[in-house]
Amino acid sequence: MIQASSTRLLQAGGAPAPRTSRTLGVRCLASAQATKSKIDWDKLGFGLNDVAQTMYVGEWTDGAWSKGELRPYGPLAMMPSAQVLNYGQAAFEGMKAQRSAKGRIVLFRPDRNAARLAAGAARLSMPAVPEDVFVSAVEQTVRANEEFVPPVGKGSLYIRPLLMGSGPILGLGPAPSYTFAVYAAAVGSYFKSGQLTPIDLVVEEHFHRAAPRGMGGTKAAGNYSPVLVTQLAAKGKGYSDVVYLDAKSDTYLEEVSSCNIFAVKGRTIRTPPLAGSILPGVTRASVIELARSRGYEVKEEPIAVTEAMEADEMFTTGTAVVVSPVGSLTYKGERRQYGKPGEPTPVGLEIYTALTRLQTEQDPDPFGWVHPVV
Repeated sequence: MIQASSTRLLQAGGAPAPRTSRTLGVRCLASAQATKSKIDWDKLGFGLNDVAQTMYVGEWTDGAWSKGELRPYGPLAMMPSAQVLNYGQAAFEGMKAQRSAKGRIVLFRPDRNAARLAAGAARLSMPAVPEDVFVSAVEQTVRANEEFVPPVGKGSLYIRPLLMGSGPILGLGPAPSYTFAVYAAAVGSYFKSGQLTPIDLVVEEHFHRAAPRGMGGTKAAGNYSPVLVTQLAAKGKGYSDVVYLDAKSDTYLEEVSSCNIFAVKGRTIRTPPLAGSILPGVTRASVIELARSRGYEVKEEPIAVTEAMEADEMFTTGTAVVVSPVGSLTYKGERRQYGKPGEPTPVGLEIYTALTRLQTEQDPDPFGWVHPVV
């Protein structure tokens, strides 16, 4: 069974090694005062440079979840035979806590993340984390790390709930025990170029992200490392990320490495349908509803790559990227430029602005999506 070590790592031979502020290559700040003095809110990237001090850990053994507890952020020790290390039984979520214009800290639709993790648990034969347990764990983590939530407009506290088969097993099968952990970090824009700087995408022509009736619709940990080979190759050529096509016909857009994609033509916004190979993004669902409320016709239907090359504009959505305008799409050597170079496209900017103002309570929330924590 996995156990969190809040203060020490084990050296060879079992001797404890002192934990330093650079353990595992991340900065663990010693106090709220130190946090506020050391974090440069204007230079937040998307990483673990400013990881929050406290995490939540709960265990599933003997058919039930433990109460769970808050612990100092630190290593999780497990046996080499842990199911997750050998067979990859793990799913995760991505969420954000933000300071709002009303002076409080809020989450965005945590019930949707809880439901998606439960669906992933079912697909991977893991015990689901009940919604009330999930939301409470996230809230506790946010409250314990309040000083890591950036000021309004400076970024957010990115939250990573993680469910894994932590118990040891040799043959292929479900783990005998499970761990649900929640950790967090102060972050800024996902892309180094900045939040609203248009990104350059290239269509992947050799590999597929997911197959029909496969795992593409599940936020499983194992879905993400396979995209690195294509993503790194694309970045080496100057692109921001990769767009994948459907595995059956190599004709239709599916999604980017870690976010959903939309195409705009006039007042019509299209996005690929959820047919099992595309992740049901929380931001995706929110953008669909928000755009319709603003008078756009939104269609969930296949988008041929040739149609995407003729669209007025494109944008991507996700918890990490929020709404990110696409500056260009390259397919078979042909580059389609959307809008003016370096400037966000109008519909993407409109949706981004409307969504982020709602999320930070600068505008009313008619949908009931904002969830106050502090």
